[in-house]
Amino acid sequence: MLRMVSPPRPLAEEGYAEFGAGFRDLTVRPASGRGGAMADTAAAPTANVGEYTVSEISAALKRTVEDTYGYVRVRGEISGFKGAHASGHSYFSLKDDKARLEAVIWKLTLPRVRFKPQEGIEVIATGKLTTFPGQSKYQLVIESLEPAGIGALMALLDARRKALAAEGLFAEARKRPLPYLPRVIGVITSPTGAVIRDILHRLSDRFPTRVIVWPVRVQGETSAAEVAAAIAGFNDLDGSGEIPRPDLLIVARGGGSLEDLWGFNEEIVVRAAAASAIPLISAVGHETDFTLLDLVADRRAPTPSAAAEMAVPVRSELAAAVGTLAGRLGGGVLRQLEAGRREMRAAARALPKAEDLLALPRRAFDELAARIGLALLANARVHRTQFERASGRLSISGLARATERARERLAATIERRRIALARRMERLGAQLDGLAKLLDVVSYKSILGRGFALVSTDGEPVRSAAAVPRGKVLDIEFGDGHVAAVSNGLTAAPKRKRRGPDDGSQGNLL
Repeated sequence: MLRMVSPPRPLAEEGYAEFGAGFRDLTVRPASGRGGAMADTAAAPTANVGEYTVSEISAALKRTVEDTYGYVRVRGEISGFKGAHASGHSYFSLKDDKARLEAVIWKLTLPRVRFKPQEGIEVIATGKLTTFPGQSKYQLVIESLEPAGIGALMALLDARRKALAAEGLFAEARKRPLPYLPRVIGVITSPTGAVIRDILHRLSDRFPTRVIVWPVRVQGETSAAEVAAAIAGFNDLDGSGEIPRPDLLIVARGGGSLEDLWGFNEEIVVRAAAASAIPLISAVGHETDFTLLDLVADRRAPTPSAAAEMAVPVRSELAAAVGTLAGRLGGGVLRQLEAGRREMRAAARALPKAEDLLALPRRAFDELAARIGLALLANARVHRTQFERASGRLSISGLARATERARERLAATIERRRIALARRMERLGAQLDGLAKLLDVVSYKSILGRGFALVSTDGEPVRSAAAVPRGKVLDIEFGDGHVAAVSNGLTAAPKRKRRGPDDGSQGNLL
């Protein structure tokens, strides 16, 4: 089995123009130096064969190949494809049972190629055949790529189906039931085809419902991307704007060939449908057509009209069913009421008469009513006896003794309160005397009594001589009174003299 070990070097686009310019200047130079055409090597001596440089012969071959095979369609199986190179170009080979042809899709061309290359798929490649002089190779520069017939498409479709099924995207457990009566239906289809008219007509016949159409191309290179964007766009609606969020989605298209329906087999569409939070009906093609969207959708409809029938019930049938149920409900209620009446009458016949039920209670009541008068009189006599006994124990002298005892208890309580208050006042006075003595100790007046003075101005003490301007009125407080003075300004401090014996006199403060 052959495989490409390393991708060939890319052919620079500017290299084509360079080689093309060289073609116009290429001439044949015989060895003798005389002009003339190159002779047949089989007939002419070797000495008469013209000489070429490597670049000249490479350019000649390049021109011959490109002129002869300007655009070609090549059929073969893709081999050695490992995805896009780091440069963005895609390198691989096209092979059959006898030969191999190197191929390349440039980075700028790859997004425009409808069918992306995949290993082992037989394709038809359209492009330009050219040479690569740097390695003496030739290769096909592909501009378009398509599967080689239905067999290749079916093989690709089957491989993609198996890969997506392995991820669980087609599992029945993840499919959701459709809403019974959706208020808004989102339809993803072409706005100009017959499909949307069939859906609207069918919905109008069955149950008129609001429909929002998201127009897309249902065939072509951009079809898959547009359908996937439409599914995601409907899911992104939050219902707060002018466009409501649909309760159900229908992806619809008419019938066609496998190539026509290929957009609905693309992985981007399948994954968008799997990620949809809104239930989705796939109505692509006719009953015999098959796409991967049918497998991932919550429900598959054989035709777009059938999708409309799945989406809503028939209004007339629904109204008839509701009427039938209402009649059955009314009949059931009447039958239940009649059964209740019969049961109540049967139960009433088993009950005793009211006179029989009340006979015993009435007799007991009469007996109690006759006895209640006597009982009241007896109760009054008992209470009167108790009252008379209590009043006999009451007297003025007893009340006076009780009052005297209460007065004595009150006087004793007052005396105890007075003694306790006197003791507390004595403790508080002692605490006050102690605080007064402490205040005398820490007060500055005790310092003034030892011969010091407090100088202040405007009610604030003076802490620095420099802070007193000339002419400022000062207040000097001594221990025995205040003296007013006027500042003469800041003067130099006198030199400290050696302190002599204390003669008991005090120097001049200023």
